[in-house]
Amino acid sequence: MKRFLLIILLAFSMVKVNAQIPGFPQAAKSTIAGRITMVVLDSVTNEPMEYVNIGISKFKDNKPVNGGVTDSKGKVVLQNIAPDEYKVAIGFLGYETKVIKITTTPEKPDLNLGQIFLQPTKSTLNEVVIEGQKAVIENKIDRMVYNAEADGTNAGGDATDVLRKVPMLAVDMNGNIQLRGSAVRVLINGKPSGTMANSVGDALKMIPAEQIKSVEVITSPSAKYDAEGSGGIINIITKKSNAQGVSGSVNTSVGIRQNNGAFNLTAKTGRLSMNTALGTSLAYPQSTRISLINKTNTSEVSQNGYSEWKRNLYNGSLGLDYDFNSYNNISTNVKYNRFYNGGDGAMDLIINNVPASSYNLTDQATNNVDWNVDYRKTSKKVGREFSIAAQLTEGRNTNEFENRMNLGSPMPMITASNNVGKNREYTLQADIIEPIKPGMTFELGVKGIARNILSAYSANSAQDFDYVQNVAAAYSTISFNVSKKIQFKGGLRAEYTDIDLNNNFKNDYFNLFPNVILSHTITPMSSFKVSYNRRVQRPSLAYLNPFRNESNQFAVSQGNPYLDPELSDNLELGYSTFIKGTIINASVFYRNINHVIENTNIVDNIDPNKVLTTFTNVGTSQSFGTNLFVSYNPLPKWTLMTNLGLNTYQVKNSLTDVNTDTYLNYNAFLRSATTFKKGISLELFGVVSSPRYTFQGKTDAMYFYGGSIKKELFKKKGSVGLNVINPLSRDLAINVRTESANTYQAQEIRYPIRSVGVNFSYSFGKLKFTEKKRIKNDDVKQEQQQGGGMNMGGMN
Repeated sequence: MKRFLLIILLAFSMVKVNAQIPGFPQAAKSTIAGRITMVVLDSVTNEPMEYVNIGISKFKDNKPVNGGVTDSKGKVVLQNIAPDEYKVAIGFLGYETKVIKITTTPEKPDLNLGQIFLQPTKSTLNEVVIEGQKAVIENKIDRMVYNAEADGTNAGGDATDVLRKVPMLAVDMNGNIQLRGSAVRVLINGKPSGTMANSVGDALKMIPAEQIKSVEVITSPSAKYDAEGSGGIINIITKKSNAQGVSGSVNTSVGIRQNNGAFNLTAKTGRLSMNTALGTSLAYPQSTRISLINKTNTSEVSQNGYSEWKRNLYNGSLGLDYDFNSYNNISTNVKYNRFYNGGDGAMDLIINNVPASSYNLTDQATNNVDWNVDYRKTSKKVGREFSIAAQLTEGRNTNEFENRMNLGSPMPMITASNNVGKNREYTLQADIIEPIKPGMTFELGVKGIARNILSAYSANSAQDFDYVQNVAAAYSTISFNVSKKIQFKGGLRAEYTDIDLNNNFKNDYFNLFPNVILSHTITPMSSFKVSYNRRVQRPSLAYLNPFRNESNQFAVSQGNPYLDPELSDNLELGYSTFIKGTIINASVFYRNINHVIENTNIVDNIDPNKVLTTFTNVGTSQSFGTNLFVSYNPLPKWTLMTNLGLNTYQVKNSLTDVNTDTYLNYNAFLRSATTFKKGISLELFGVVSSPRYTFQGKTDAMYFYGGSIKKELFKKKGSVGLNVINPLSRDLAINVRTESANTYQAQEIRYPIRSVGVNFSYSFGKLKFTEKKRIKNDDVKQEQQQGGGMNMGGMN
C-alpha cells in the first residue's frame, strides 16, 4: 500500500509540475464558450417572426457549428459558440435570406446582434433550412462513430435497439454485447456505470433511444483509456441540452414481458445547468422450463422443472454544470441504481435412480452509487487543456437462497445461506492535452484507483472475503500527420497493480500497454488503417467472490479469488468506404489472449456427488476473425443493412496439455428500415448466432427476429410504436453441454422470448446536445461478457 501511495503521489506531482511549465501541456477549446442572441422582425410590419431558421457556420470553411429557430417573440439564443469568425444565415419561407459576418473573442464570447429585419420576396421561394446534418456512420483514426440522432428509425426504442445497428457489435435478445466475439467494456459518456457492472442488458434497456446522441466503437483504444476489454470499448454518448430554459423527454413502453419508463429534465440559466433523470424497468415473472443432467464419477442426477423469476430496475441521477468563464468549467453528477432479480423454482429429480423433489427460493439485489466531480481548464491556445477528475463508487450486493430437498422423509433437507458483498472505489485522475503544432498533439495523464471488496457470510457458510486492489497508472500519447493522407497515433500506458487478499495472500504486477494506429486516407470517401494494442481484463466481484451458492444443491456455483487477469494482444487491418449511398466497413483481426477466464465445471471438493461451477484461467487463446458491415439504400427512404462476423476459437493449456479443437463462430444481423409519408416507419430485423464453444462446453446455435412500426407525432417531437420479437414462438431453446475429465453437465433452458409491446416518447423544449468529459474506470471484467453458457450473442 505504501508503494501504491508513493507512485500516485509522484505521478500527480509530475503532472502538477509539468502543468506549470510555460508551453507545456496546459489544456481543447472550451466546448461551452459564449452565446449569440438576436430578435428577427418582418421589415414591412415590424412584427416578430416565429420559426425563423438560424444557422451558424465557420467563416473560413463554411462548416456548420450551431443552429436554431426563433420563438414567438422572434428571439433566439444560440449557445456553445467558441471564439472565432462566423457567418450567420437567417432564412424563412417567402423572405430573402440574410447572411451576417460576426466575430467573437475569448474576452467577449457573448454577442447580441439586436434586431434583424427580413425582407419579403416578390415570388414564392422554397423553404430555407439551415442545418449541419451528420452522416450516420463516421470513421475516425481510432474509432467508428454511429450517430444515432441522424437515424430517424431510432424513435421509440431503447439502447439495445440502437446498438443492433452499430457496426461490429453483437447484441443478443437480452441486450448483452460482444465486439468481434470477445469481451467489451461499455461506458456511458466516457465513464463506467454501477448498473452496467451488474447487468449490461438491463441497464441498456433503461436508456431511451431518443436520449442517445452517438455510439463510439473503439477497437483500438489509445493509451489514454484504461487498458480493459480484449475486444475494445463501446462508449455511449447521451444527449444533453444546452438551450436556455427547460427541456426534457418522457419515454414509456408497455408489453407482455416488461414495462419501462424514463424521464429526463434539463434546466439551464446563464452558465449554470442542471440535469436529472429517473427510470425504471419492471419485468413480469417469466416461467422458464429447465432440464438438467449432472454426472460425476460417483453420482448421476437428472432434474426437470421450472423457475419463475422477475427483474426490477430503478435508477436516478442529478447533475450540475457551471462555466466560470470561457476557460474554466466544473461539473458534478450523482447516480443511483437498484437492481433486483429473484424468484422461486421447483424440480423433480432422479438421484442415482431414486426419485426426489426440491423447491428453491432466491433473492438477489444490487445497490450502487456513483459520484464524480470534474474540473476542466482550457486556454486561448486552441486544443490546450488540463483536467482533473475524482469519483467515488459505492456498491452493495445481496444474495440469499433457500433450497428444500424432499427425499421421501417427513422433514425436508434444508440448505440456506446469504451473502452481502460490498465494493468501494476511490478514483483520482489528471490529464493534459498540448497541441505542439498544427496536426500534432501530445497527451499526458495519471490515474489512481483504490478498490476494496468485502464479502460477509451467514453463520453456516465459508469464511468472509476481504479483497484489496490498488491500481496506479500513467500514460502519454502523440498524434500527428505523417503526410496529407497518412495519420499516426500512438502511445504507452503503464499500470501497477497491488493485491491483498484476506491479509494473507499478496500479489503485485506491472504491465506496459502500447498502442499504435496508422491511417491512410485513400480518397475523401475511403480509408485504410492498421493498428496494434495490448489490453487487460481484471476479474470483478462476480468472478472473485467465493460465496457458495447452493440454490441448486447438485449444481453449485462459486467464484475464484485467485484468478489472474487476462492479457491480450490485438492486431487489426480495416477498410472503410462510401460509394453512392452505400457504406462498407470491412476488417480482419488477430487476437492472442493469455490467462483466458471462463466458467468451468469440476467435482465439488466438499461433496463429490455434486458438480461445482467456478471460474478458471483455462489457458491461451489465439483467434483470427473478420467483420463486414454494409448499409445500402435501394431507394432514398429504404435502407438495407447487414453485419456479418466470423472468428475462430481455440484454447491451449500448456500446464495440463489439454487443448480444444479450432472452431468457427459466426454472427449475422439483417435489417430493413423504410420510412413512409406522414412520419410512419417500418423496421424488420433478424439475428443468427452459430454454436458457441468454451474450453469445456458448447452452446447450440440460436436465432431470433422482430419488427416495429412507428408513427411520429407532435411535429416530430413524439412518437408511438408497436414492436414484436419472435411472434410465432413463445420460447427460445438454449442447449448447453459441459464436459470435463470427471464431470458431465447438460442443460436445456426454454426461455420465454415472445414479446409484444407499445412504446411512446415525447421531447419538449429546445435541444442542442453536447457531452462532458468524465472519469473512466474501465479496467474490470464484467460478468455478462463471459463467453459460453448463457451468452447468446447475435450480430447486429
